[in-house]
Amino acid sequence: MSLDALRGVAVLGILVINVRVFSMPETTLLNPTVYGDFSGVNYWAWLVGHVFAELKFITVFSALFGAGIVLFIESKNRKGQPALRLHYRRTAWLILIGLGHAYLLWYGDILVAYGVCGLALVFAHDWEPRTQAGLGLLFLLVTPTLEVFAGLTVGGEAIASQWAPAEATLRAEVATYRSGWIEQLDHRVPTAIDRQTTGFLGGTFWRVGGTVLLGMALYKWGVLTGERSTRLYRRLVAGGVVGVATVLAGVWYIEANEWSAGAALFWRQFNYVGSLLVAGGYVGLVTLYARRRPDGAVTRAFAAVGRTAFTNYLLQSVVATTVFYGHGLGLFGAVSRAEALGMVVAFWAIEILVSVAWLRRY
Repeated sequence: MSLDALRGVAVLGILVINVRVFSMPETTLLNPTVYGDFSGVNYWAWLVGHVFAELKFITVFSALFGAGIVLFIESKNRKGQPALRLHYRRTAWLILIGLGHAYLLWYGDILVAYGVCGLALVFAHDWEPRTQAGLGLLFLLVTPTLEVFAGLTVGGEAIASQWAPAEATLRAEVATYRSGWIEQLDHRVPTAIDRQTTGFLGGTFWRVGGTVLLGMALYKWGVLTGERSTRLYRRLVAGGVVGVATVLAGVWYIEANEWSAGAALFWRQFNYVGSLLVAGGYVGLVTLYARRRPDGAVTRAFAAVGRTAFTNYLLQSVVATTVFYGHGLGLFGAVSRAEALGMVVAFWAIEILVSVAWLRRY
């Protein structure tokens, strides 16, 4: 039950960040000051999401994907079925669906990245967990090492065009996504290609791949399945508090440097590191709660969402693009951060109710 509840919390939580890219130009995820009101309640809506959600829930989700690889292969092996062949077939379908999701609906798809990592890293499924975790940590060091090196050598020029794009570029993106589905392809297709090629090799593979490997190890250690001591999960929660402080220190750093591109590559590392700790804190919190109230309404609600996580993830994209894109209500670029966050809360309620009702019937 705790594993399903954890997956449910993760899939709900990632919408807090995804809604920003659904509703505003892509660059706002990197630099929130370039578009939209960034004061008062909208600043606080951004801050809450940045500190408690950005990279945190996707980290939990990625770790659970790694755990799922091991769980799937172990299950098939126990039944005497060709586990690896079935894994490759299942993963190929995941990539195919992800490609459709990315090019037909939303460029921010994560399924293709998961599928490729699942194919590339399945060789490690039967390793000792310490080895899996060690390789995972090495993977996780790649991106921050490269970014800090770029910051020290090239400086802000390394990301200047992405950090502060021209006003005309932002207006064009807004106009594109307020247009029809065909017109949206002008931005969605090249953006998806970039994310799945240079973006994947330069960053996503190392972050997602490293977390997948850690997820394999954490599953084998019994951490993700709620089998460890209460003391361990409390330590994870305490680590999460340290992670929150780390992320807040990063916010102080970038604001002290007036959101300059030169400071951005260093700022990103505060959240990169802090998110791993906060994600661990969520694992601890959800596990402790699920252990205390295994049959409680909250635990069962999150578990229902977790058991239908794949459908809920895709449903989020369907609903969000219908609300924000031009083939639907066309609200792209017109909704504030606080309003978008309110929409997220409303959709959480719908997802939970639908997931619970669906599993009661089917």
